[in-house]
Amino acid sequence: MRTYVIGDIHGGLKALMEVLYQARPDPDDTLIFLGDYVDGWSDAANTLDFLMELRQGFKCLFIRGNHDELCLRWLKEGKENPLWLQAGGEATQKSYTGIGSATRKAHIDFLESLQDYYLDEGNRLYVHAGFTNPKGVAHEYFSKNFYWDRTLWEMALALNPDLLSNDVVYPSRLKCYHEIFIGHTALTKIGITVPYRRGNVWNVDTGAAHKGPLSILEVASKKVWQSTPVHLLYPEEAGRN
Repeated sequence: MRTYVIGDIHGGLKALMEVLYQARPDPDDTLIFLGDYVDGWSDAANTLDFLMELRQGFKCLFIRGNHDELCLRWLKEGKENPLWLQAGGEATQKSYTGIGSATRKAHIDFLESLQDYYLDEGNRLYVHAGFTNPKGVAHEYFSKNFYWDRTLWEMALALNPDLLSNDVVYPSRLKCYHEIFIGHTALTKIGITVPYRRGNVWNVDTGAAHKGPLSILEVASKKVWQSTPVHLLYPEEAGRN
């Protein structure tokens, strides 16, 4: 049995289907989705339908992303803001055109069921963004940090690569877990389009919301599968992202 980690999808269902076909997980494998299923490309609502159906054949764990929370607020309460609309919310809204109340309710239920994080038996943490408490996620003061924090990744990027984990100045947060898998901050911002490790933190967000591919990483082997750069799968929308 293998464990696969899937990066931020952002409504790019075509990319998700493509990369799952490449990886070919077995029903006994575990698929861990790191969040941000919506906001970006035009298949947001269809992506949620696909993920909900995927649970029927695979063991799936769905982590909450910040965009998923924003979409939930809009679906439940009609709350929106210009920043959300500019950051992919407009495409999500359009994807719900013609979709009835029953499907919307099912999507609300799905988004409300998302996990803030997952900790496996090997002390590996899976979280969308990060956490701030030096004692780990169980001691985090504000749950929103799990899907909004960027300081964990910024800290990992700034680490001296020669610094050992038993050094007195090694960050306490990183000592809590064997490995940490995150999304949230697109690696394309630093010119990288494959999952990338700094310290014991793996970032699997390879920029599917922009001009990067969607990535799947197998936890044990670190083998990677990637889709076509997502903007090429949605050429009529590429200018918007």
